[in-house]
Amino acid sequence: MAGASLGARFYRQIKRHPGIIPMIGLICLGMGSAALYLLRLALRSPDVCWDRKNNPEPWNRLSPNDQYKFLAVSTDYKKLKKDRPDF
Repeated sequence: MAGASLGARFYRQIKRHPGIIPMIGLICLGMGSAALYLLRLALRSPDVCWDRKNNPEPWNRLSPNDQYKFLAVSTDYKKLKKDRPDF
């Protein structure tokens, strides 16, 4: 047991206890979903600035009808008007 690799020990545990297969699947699904959500936040959020030289304040370049929220229940972004000054 001490010389067995991690993959071999994992495979042996799966063979002994097949009831943990759904748990492993759900854990992998949760980790994948969290990674995809973090990637979405990093690429689409106006709070994240990747290019400080050309776009130092990306939140000022958003138009009122840009939807950056993940879920908007009752807001129709196509009908919004600009109500803030240009900087």
